[in-house]
Amino acid sequence: MTEKKAPLSNAEKQKRYRERQKEGGKKEMRGYLSPEALKCYQLIAEQTQWSDSVILSNAVRLTYAAYKNGQIALLNNWLNKHDL
Repeated sequence: MTEKKAPLSNAEKQKRYRERQKEGGKKEMRGYLSPEALKCYQLIAEQTQWSDSVILSNAVRLTYAAYKNGQIALLNNWLNKHDL
């Protein structure tokens, strides 16, 4: 006889999903967006159709690239000058 397994609760499904993501080498990050950042996020999401994860990953990678190339101050000044 085959026994039916009880369906997983949403919490169990979320836990399994998070575990799979960690096993895949991914790290969860959370935070709150300023109104300026939210405006930027919405424009990027509309134009690229990227998921939250892709937008966040690319933002971190671009910031790191600016840092490694000595351009972090330039990037920061540009963001401030353009009220972003």
